[in-house]
Amino acid sequence: MKGTAKDTAQQQAREAAPDGAPAGREPAPHEPLGVAVVGAGYWGPNLVRNFQASPAFRLRWLCDLDADRARKVLGGYSTVQATSDYAAVLADPAVDAVAVATPAGTHLDVALAALRAGKHVLVEKPLAATYEDGLRLVTEAEDRGLTLMCDHTYCYTPAVARIRELVRSGELGEIQFVDSVRINLGLVQRDVDVLWDLAPHDLSVLDSVLPDNVRPVAVAAHGADPIGAGQSCVAYLTLQLDTGAIAHVHVNWLSPVKVRTTMVGGSKRTLVWDDLNPSQRVAVYDRGVDLTAPQELREDQRRDALVSYRTGDMVAPALSEKEALRTMVEEFAAAVRHRRPALTDGRAGLRVLDILEAASRSLAFHGAVVGLRTGR
Repeated sequence: MKGTAKDTAQQQAREAAPDGAPAGREPAPHEPLGVAVVGAGYWGPNLVRNFQASPAFRLRWLCDLDADRARKVLGGYSTVQATSDYAAVLADPAVDAVAVATPAGTHLDVALAALRAGKHVLVEKPLAATYEDGLRLVTEAEDRGLTLMCDHTYCYTPAVARIRELVRSGELGEIQFVDSVRINLGLVQRDVDVLWDLAPHDLSVLDSVLPDNVRPVAVAAHGADPIGAGQSCVAYLTLQLDTGAIAHVHVNWLSPVKVRTTMVGGSKRTLVWDDLNPSQRVAVYDRGVDLTAPQELREDQRRDALVSYRTGDMVAPALSEKEALRTMVEEFAAAVRHRRPALTDGRAGLRVLDILEAASRSLAFHGAVVGLRTGR
């Protein structure tokens, strides 16, 4: 029986892996990094375009099981080589890095082969199909001193960069709640549920913006399959943070309208990110609820704590206009050059996988609270 494209990709990746290869070469400081993109499907062409536009990289290969598809992506005048031979890509000493844009089920084999060939690796989200697979990739990269980065693209948008700055500077105060909605009339996937398809975006953003001393510790998830697709098409995920605050994520393939909003509530200010509002993507409200501290109350007042409502100004910070993928590519280059962890490194990808797996277990047990394994 003829195998699937996924099976073929995994087999080819295993055969291409030159186990025991040394760490990647050290390119000259001003020499572009040689990069190969693996996968010419949905996301691969976006990576091809941004690597070709970056002075930090020189795109050398586009590899896909369908070499004709790769050639069509590159166009008739490209000098980039198109191939279906992954082993040839990994054997090229001019390739310093590999960007993996293949189905999640193949990420382990494709990325592991690249790491074992001494290449730095960028992996499309999610990092791997399971937490254990992701841990294998992280361990391999760390043991070899190579960069492993996850392409959590939303973390590189100007809006999220500003949100990270506002949260981590303390301008919002202590985080009290986070609420994210990512819903649309989407493409119902056959191999993953709506949680694994959409929630990685919100979870990676949450991981990126939270202060280092704040982390999720448990998750509960509820889902539904009202159309009989065989997996959840609507899901609600609630994360418990170690500060006592909560973060809530709503993902949905069945909504007739598209909504992309995130609200971050702090003790001083509240931030609203509306990704579909180009004129005001981020707004910061000096509005909220203040509670008089119990120690400031007389004994006869403590039963009726004083609540006051703060109504102040709204500020919409100016944001730069820059494609998130371009910033992501620059971060990948900087991480490789300076041998430092990327903003969305392998460990960040692993934390997202931890939440996704725990959420899946929670779904299976009808919303039971499931503890998380990873710290920050």
